[in-house]
Amino acid sequence: MKNVLVLGAGQLARMMDLAGSPLNMDVKAFDVRTNNVVHPIAPELIYGDLTQGIAEADVITAEFEHVAHDTLEQCENSGKLFPSSQAIKIGGDRRLEKALLESCSVANAKHAIIATREDFNTAIEQLSLPIIFKSALEGYDGKGQWRMKSVEQADVIWQEMADFIVQSQSAVPQGIVAEQMIPFEREVSLVGARSTTGEISVYPLTENHHTNGILSVSLASAADETLQAQALDVFTKLTEALDYVGILAIEFFQIGEKLLVNEIAPRVHNSGHWTQQGADTCQFENHLRAICGLPLGNTTLNRPTAMINIIGEDRVPNEVLAIPSVTMHWYEKEKRAGRKMGHINVSGTTEAELATRLSALAQILDTNAFPDLLEFAKKYQEKINR
Repeated sequence: MKNVLVLGAGQLARMMDLAGSPLNMDVKAFDVRTNNVVHPIAPELIYGDLTQGIAEADVITAEFEHVAHDTLEQCENSGKLFPSSQAIKIGGDRRLEKALLESCSVANAKHAIIATREDFNTAIEQLSLPIIFKSALEGYDGKGQWRMKSVEQADVIWQEMADFIVQSQSAVPQGIVAEQMIPFEREVSLVGARSTTGEISVYPLTENHHTNGILSVSLASAADETLQAQALDVFTKLTEALDYVGILAIEFFQIGEKLLVNEIAPRVHNSGHWTQQGADTCQFENHLRAICGLPLGNTTLNRPTAMINIIGEDRVPNEVLAIPSVTMHWYEKEKRAGRKMGHINVSGTTEAELATRLSALAQILDTNAFPDLLEFAKKYQEKINR
């Protein structure tokens, strides 16, 4: 049996536990809010503090990138942490992320780093409007972002960003990354694994759709070979540069036949949840295989699959379960607006069948809770019918 400690006690740790059990792995989670090691599915079960958790673990990993640096250092010193603390820090700081991309000669949006008003003014001069400003730390699901379409917005945006920087609770100084906004065709992501032996295996590129800055739908179907090869090349460069171990997700902007990296996530990723029903080996199992020194599982797409996030809702109509190949995944969270409460996976033997089932699902789900799903399903159906 392998004892695995996950830094973070959210839904990703929960799904790692569910995937690890058949492999005879005992997964526990360190709840950063209470500083207790708990069971990922039954957090009322407490197994001591971080020091005890590290001592009893064979391997340590993380479910999110904003882990306190002293916690990462303590885990790194044990020699059990995968991926490395540096890889996790890079995923949590856009400044470090941009430096990594540049050092690996990986295409990404033109950008500038901002810490002062002078930096801000220089960025506006160097980048063409529109510009998107992203917090270097603590930004996710559309939070900590500002869009500038005209120079008249400069004073207001700078004041908001300056207040944001001052109010930051991070132990690391907060900053802003300014990026040239890209007129991309779509956003896609690549989720892949690299093992302790350097073995690499990636899933097919996944198309992502966002609603109000939060991922709402991920669609996995047969990938364009040219784009898949580009994405694999980027994945290989980044993981080898970091000597990375585990699942890494890379979000891209597609512009014609070219991919630009938007951001990376050093962990199992929301856009990879479809792998639970669409591949032989899901991302959660492959992450555990990678960090525990086991051979990686098959990442081939078995059948076209879509993942729909359940956001801010604690129930959906039971009728969705009448649709073939629909699987529910609830996280047992307290209902809160904007919170990821669960997800739905739906598959088809062909893209046409998936499109039909996705449309049926969209007809049943509340349009207030899933505002863009019906339109997404309609466009997907039209694409398949061309």
